[in-house]
Amino acid sequence: MTTSPVSELIELLSLERLEDNLFRGQSRDIGTKYVFGGQVLGQALSAAQATLDSARSAHSLHAYFLKAGDIEAPIVYQADRTRDGGSFSVRRVTAIQHGQPIFFLAASFQVEQDGGEHQLSMPEVPKPEDIAPAPPVPPEVMASLPNKVQRWLSRQGPFEFRHVYPRDELNPPKRPPYQQVWFRLSERVGDAPELHRALLAYASDFHLLGTATFPHGISYYQPNVQMASLDHALWFHRPFRADEWLLYSIDSPSAQGARGLARGQIYDRDGRLVASTAQEGLIRVVADTAAATHVPAKE
Repeated sequence: MTTSPVSELIELLSLERLEDNLFRGQSRDIGTKYVFGGQVLGQALSAAQATLDSARSAHSLHAYFLKAGDIEAPIVYQADRTRDGGSFSVRRVTAIQHGQPIFFLAASFQVEQDGGEHQLSMPEVPKPEDIAPAPPVPPEVMASLPNKVQRWLSRQGPFEFRHVYPRDELNPPKRPPYQQVWFRLSERVGDAPELHRALLAYASDFHLLGTATFPHGISYYQPNVQMASLDHALWFHRPFRADEWLLYSIDSPSAQGARGLARGQIYDRDGRLVASTAQEGLIRVVADTAAATHVPAKE
């Protein structure tokens, strides 16, 4: 029996507990050069959530990607129970591979409390069902691409994406640095809020940094372009389901010094702002195409 992409992702986010504060997660090759950043982000949040002894929900996380992850090896997550206060808990998680830290995360959790509310309005965009799915890459074009890019473009991932303003990533035009993307998990899953937060952490790494390439007419798929996440911040504002349509509204206010900054706001179909993101990443255009495939993402 073939396992569905959604089941594979949930299994990927379900860590093996080695000790009270020590967990192990597997890695999966989805067509990226190194371990996909969203995988490490979602697994680290899963590790942090597994150390909570009371009903507290993640409201923010801040992470740094230190080294490129090895797709062929598992990742060990070491959690530190930094603080448990009256209303808030803080956890720090270090991801370790081959004896070296490759990533660390700090996450804050809070008991449910009432308070004043406001939010920015959701952009006016077409509904997801009014946007056609992206057409497949023509076979003759696919055959001309590197194997990694072919695997990325041909995979049936666990999330479905509908771009409000589609962009040809293989022949990218120059355009302003913003985009809106509807996305949802392709199957219904259970109701556990912790699962949906880990799933959203995973999905939040898609399309975010790429927005910073728009004004420059480049993309991750080009062999002379080197891109890697440097950090990632995520704030959870309101309850949501990752298996229902969410709108990712992204902009990039700046790129400089071989780095790009991107920000995102995530809304549900009813226009409620459920989460916000921010990420800075490495964006290099190198003269030597062969060097771009061999130079580590972060020395």
